[in-house]
Amino acid sequence: MRNLNENIAIEAKDLTKKFGSFTAVDNITFNVNKSEIFGFLGANGAGKTTAIRMLTGLSIPSSGKASVAGYDVFSQTEMIKRNIGYMSQKFSLYEDLTVKENMQLFGGIYGMRRSTIKQKIAQVLKDLDLTDSAKSLVSSLPLGWRQKLAFSVAIFHNPQIVFLDEPTSGVDPITRRQFWEMIYKAAKEGTTILVTTHYMDEAEYCDRISIMNHGLIEAMGTPGDLKKKYNVDSIEDAFLKIAR
Repeated sequence: MRNLNENIAIEAKDLTKKFGSFTAVDNITFNVNKSEIFGFLGANGAGKTTAIRMLTGLSIPSSGKASVAGYDVFSQTEMIKRNIGYMSQKFSLYEDLTVKENMQLFGGIYGMRRSTIKQKIAQVLKDLDLTDSAKSLVSSLPLGWRQKLAFSVAIFHNPQIVFLDEPTSGVDPITRRQFWEMIYKAAKEGTTILVTTHYMDEAEYCDRISIMNHGLIEAMGTPGDLKKKYNVDSIEDAFLKIAR
């Protein structure tokens, strides 16, 4: 049964994931509003990726409740996958395919019409200034361009929600800023964004953030509210206070 709250894109209550005796995500509760940029901030191993894997239907929770785009994470994972985009830190594109072939592949997977795929490919190539590289293997592109292309592919089918797992890891500061401009544009056009990051400055770009530590959400709110609450000048300082 679908969640009828029209303003909520993602809802989680007491969501937990255990691997044997180890608890990777420990009773987290939060909501993400439609068109919001919501950040999971935390060090590597904090539980961010595990949380995303549960919300995207890639991993069944051990306990708790959650819905994504109104669909239940336990019983409606296929419907969730149809309504979201996902960009993984480790794998998002087929590097042995060309730029154009990747978009054709993912458009086909999501059941888009050929005419729509063709139009969308032309628009993405133009927006990314990659028209001359359409027939180039993805592996030949610099990392920053691959990441921007991967984001474009993640939202290629106009999903309601897109999950970005450490999307700017390893790229230079200028490319990171350009990447966030793409995120802003997608959110402005109505896409809900959930992004994980360990870059403290990126938290400032989110509408709201949750700070994860050892599988727990230790704090949550707007960047301004959290800095005020912990009486600090930066999210990094707030994180250090919480981590201690």
